[in-house]
Parts: sequence; C-alpha cells; structure tokens
Amino acid sequence: MTTPSPNHSISQVVVGLRDVFDSGRTQDVSWRIDQLDALRRLLEENESRFFGALRDDLGKSVTEAWAAELGFLLSEINFARKNLRSWMRPTRVSTPLACQPGRSWVEPQPLGLVLIIGAWNYPVGLLLGPLVGAVGAGNCGILKPSEQAPKTAALLEELLPLYLDTNCFSVVQGGAEETGGLLAERFDLIFYTGGAAVAKIVMRAASEHLTPVVLELGGKCPAIVDRDVDPATAGRRIAWGRFMNAGQTCVAPDYVLVDRDIEEPLIDGMVAAVEEFFGKQPDLSDDYGRIINNHHMQRLVDLLGKTTATATPNLQMVIGGRWDVESRYFAPTILKGVSPDSPIMGEEIFGPILPVLSVSDVDEALEFVRSQPKPLAVYTFTHDKQVERRVLHRTSSGGVCINDVIMQLTALGLPFGGVGDSGMGAYHGRHSFEAFSHKKAVMRRTLHPDLKLRYPPYDETKLKWLRRLM
Repeated sequence: MTTPSPNHSISQVVVGLRDVFDSGRTQDVSWRIDQLDALRRLLEENESRFFGALRDDLGKSVTEAWAAELGFLLSEINFARKNLRSWMRPTRVSTPLACQPGRSWVEPQPLGLVLIIGAWNYPVGLLLGPLVGAVGAGNCGILKPSEQAPKTAALLEELLPLYLDTNCFSVVQGGAEETGGLLAERFDLIFYTGGAAVAKIVMRAASEHLTPVVLELGGKCPAIVDRDVDPATAGRRIAWGRFMNAGQTCVAPDYVLVDRDIEEPLIDGMVAAVEEFFGKQPDLSDDYGRIINNHHMQRLVDLLGKTTATATPNLQMVIGGRWDVESRYFAPTILKGVSPDSPIMGEEIFGPILPVLSVSDVDEALEFVRSQPKPLAVYTFTHDKQVERRVLHRTSSGGVCINDVIMQLTALGLPFGGVGDSGMGAYHGRHSFEAFSHKKAVMRRTLHPDLKLRYPPYDETKLKWLRRLM
C-alpha cells in the first residue's frame, strides 16, 4: 500500500490497517522475524540506490551514508532479530501473600496501529529506525517520510511495499496537508522526529485521541572542554561531530564552552581537523555534505548575518563564512569570541556553524548550560573524575558522552531520547521494542481457597490479619 489516492483516503487506510491488526496477524514471533529479515534485505539489496538518493538530497558520501544510516540500521535490525524472543517473554514479578495461591507477571503487548513521522536530515535511519521497534513489538503502522528529502522519500515509497507486509504497513507521501490528515486520525502511538514547532502540533493532535507520543527533537547540545585535555584530539572529535552531514544532526555539538587557558589550542585543533577532513576547499570534497534546501540555506545565511551585524568587537570568524546558494554549499564555519546573548546562541543552528565561548572554569560552563533549555546531549572533555561527576549531576539532558561526541548512539543498550525541550520517550535496541509495546500487568489466581478476610462485614480480627498479610 502506498500514498492513498483520492478514492482511497487516509481514513480508509487507517481502518484497513486496524482491521488487520485486530485479526492477530502481527502477534506471532515468526511474522515479526520475517518482517525484520525483509527490512534487512531491503537495505542490502538496494544499497546503491539509497546511496544515490542520499547524495542527491544531502550530498552525503557513501561512507557517511552507510555508517550513519544503512549500517546503523542493519545493526539495529540484527540486534532486534537476535534478542526478540527474549524481549517478548513475560517477566515474572512477586505476588503478595494476600493473593496466594497466585502468580503475577508483566507481558509485553503491541500497542496496535502506530504512526511514524520521519525527519529529513537522516531520512532513511530516522524513519526505519523506529520501524524496527514497531515491527519487533508486533504493530501495524503508517510511515510518513519527510518531503524535504524528496529523492529518498520517493525511493522509500517505492521499495517498502516490495518488502514489507502491505496488509500491515502503508507509506504516505506528502507535505503539511497529508501530515495534517494523518494527525486527524486515531493512532495507538505517534512517533515523531523533528523540530519543536511541529512537535507541538503533533502533541495537540494526539491529545484529541489521548494518543501517547514519542518525540525525538533536538536543541543546542553543548561541548564543555576542561583545561586538562589534549586540545588536538578534542578539537578533532568536536569538528567531526559538528560538520558531519553539514551540521544537520540533532545530537551534533551546537556550541563549545572552553576553558580560556586552552581556547586557542582547541580552535587550532578544530581548524586543522576541518582542513584534514575536507581540504582547503571543502566545496570540492566528496565527503562534505550539502544543506537540504534553499529555505534552510537562507535561514543559515540570515542567522550568520544577524550574528556578525550585532557582534561585539571580540567576535572573529576563524574559518569559513562562505556559501553558494545554487549548490546548497555552506562552508564549515567556526566563530570565536561569541557572546552568550548573540543571535546564534538563541536557537538551534542545525548547520555547519560552530560558536566558541570561553569560560573561566567548568563551573561557569555548567551554570550557562543550566540556564538554557534541556538539550538532547551534553558533551564534556575532561580527565578529572570530579568534573565528570559535576557535569553528570548538575546538568539535565537526554544523554551524556564523555571525551567524545555522537558515539553514544552506537551503544544499542543505551536509550536514545530527549528530556524537556529536547523530547520525550526513547528508543534504540530493546528500548525501541519497549517504546512500541504496552507492559500489560497480569495476575492469575485459583478460585479456591477463597478466604473471607477481604469481604464485609469487617471487624478487628479481619483488620489484624489484613495488616499482617498485605
């Protein structure tokens, strides 16, 4: 099933998928494993086509497309395939004495019909990643690829029905109108990846049906750099995370708070890394991506313009600051001497611009981070365990990575998700299965014996025994 025609409305698709789910088709473990295997074949057999679509939409190199999208998805699928049977098993819990003889357990159950709305910056991974959890948990679903990555969206619309059970999954293409039509329907879970503005629309729509949501958003992820680290290594890792996918990564370091004692060496390390990665002319590098479309190009140009126009005398553009609208190229750009109230510090950049702010010590950095909305990730570079503990305990974020960036996503045992402004809910690995499951509480008792203690009329003797048994 693909995009509904005028004679086959979204409502009809929803009704059809819900009927199939109610039939019990998705409950069996063999069906779930078959669908996971089909997803794996989809990726393996169409690898080159996905590489081409991602190159057209975002200028991604083959290596980056494989590592950050297809390869990561294959790891997710293989991990779920290996562990699915154990995840599906009921978990026994203790039963109180008052309920004996009896047995209690938690049984995971699929939620039902789910809606997954993908994002454009990783248009394969951020649509199919949640789908792995939805399939593993035994749900039917509608997939909405991002229209802002049109080549990838068209490829997903073409290929998914060739591999997945078309009675259980549907792909809906389109923009705001189609998304609005989907959100008007009743789902058992909505999984949305994107920005906060649309997330509020999703939540409002979900509230009409009391539908639970998982929101994977973003925010300004800080990198806090202590004075005791190797600035070359820290600079290389920060630059890699910031400029991967041309900065269009929700967990990329959005700004750097560095001890002023090593500010210059750190900046030198980041500049050297950019030239090592992409050469003196990144626009000629096959490994440097492109901005998704002209709207976001203009947004970045305007943001940089406002920042430099209102800058203090200390602001310096260390590297970059060039762009070409026609080719959607925006150079890796590092700004030094940025003021905390600069326009570029007022919103998530989501592009290849990296502001650097110097601080007197880590405590000053932590105070600044605590004054901002909660980010999706906090990064800290330090050898001091006391500093590490202060970062962990004095900041609130979706996750923390110490002495690196972004790599926390590769540990499938870790949940990935935000908190506060950066989202709600989490997935990856078992957490994906749980995100799309209901933990059903079950108790089984025998009909005999049937103690009279709990039944009226009550007296002091019954109360005494209830106190002992409960």
